[in-house]
Amino acid sequence: MSPASPVSRTSRTDTTTGQAATGALVGLAIGDALGYPTEFHDVPSILARYGPWREMELPRPALVTDDTQMTLALGRALRTVMDRGVLEPSAMEPAVRREFIDWYHSPENNRAPGNTCLTACRLLDSDRRWQQASQLHSKGCGANMRVAPLGLVPGLSTEQRAGAAQLQSALTHGHPTALAASDLTAHAVFLLAQGAEPTGLAGQLRSYAIENRTRYHERWLGDLWTYGRDAGDADPAHFMARGWDDCLAALDRLVDALRAPSPETDPCLATGEGWIAEEALATGLLCFLLFPDEPLLALRRAACTKGDSDSIACLAGAFAGARIGPGAWPREWAERIEHHGELLALGALWDA
Repeated sequence: MSPASPVSRTSRTDTTTGQAATGALVGLAIGDALGYPTEFHDVPSILARYGPWREMELPRPALVTDDTQMTLALGRALRTVMDRGVLEPSAMEPAVRREFIDWYHSPENNRAPGNTCLTACRLLDSDRRWQQASQLHSKGCGANMRVAPLGLVPGLSTEQRAGAAQLQSALTHGHPTALAASDLTAHAVFLLAQGAEPTGLAGQLRSYAIENRTRYHERWLGDLWTYGRDAGDADPAHFMARGWDDCLAALDRLVDALRAPSPETDPCLATGEGWIAEEALATGLLCFLLFPDEPLLALRRAACTKGDSDSIACLAGAFAGARIGPGAWPREWAERIEHHGELLALGALWDA
């Protein structure tokens, strides 16, 4: 067993408990760094360059992408708001907006950021309403790749978690599928952090999607739907149903893939390449659920895909880390990941 390999099989009962936030944030960043060099490459090219996917090593240096950068931006904003009081849309929107604008202007914003985030953040850096900056056509994965903190922050009601997850999405990605996928991703992280078993996770997420299919969080989203509606949207309920239906279809593909799991097959062939929100969620979940007790294999499988490898691995790392805690990750890997100190600080705050 190599120094970078933890015990080959890990159950929730023999790992550090009560540290879901630290485990998820560190796992998210490790997945991001592992998938960064493989993004935009097909599987044969990845195997030719890096060798067998089950033995992939963390790059040196272990640099992250906009996935982790924007996760930290959201985390900082949530910490600022909740240090001052209750998480409410009137306080959250300007705080997240400031952090996203700072990210937009950062010299480190050079890690292949998505065009939707860049365009929306440029427009947010003005005096226009945020609904007018939102990219209403886009359901790219840039919204749910960063939403994990809202599944980890303690003390939130279901309404707060869902509304805030959708609001942070809407600041850049206003498409109803981006909103729904962000909500669903945060809920998945929350369930795993609370001890949900992987075997029942897809069913729980499907039930949540059906329950919320026509719910529009007006308190958090305001009149966003009027900017983003299409010809078939008679009201906010129809607007949101479009997004949840996309997510339900992706979850159905996930369930089908799990009926006959094939770990050696590129997960993107079953659930999509992850460039759009519902596919990133489903493929990240598939990688995690193929190896629920072997978190490094889940990340390595996610990084060796033909799709949006860093975002898929980022989500798989958040799911695995939320379930198992920081013990899921080799210490040597965790300690050299970029932004390690800030990831640990946020995790410790929320785990406390």
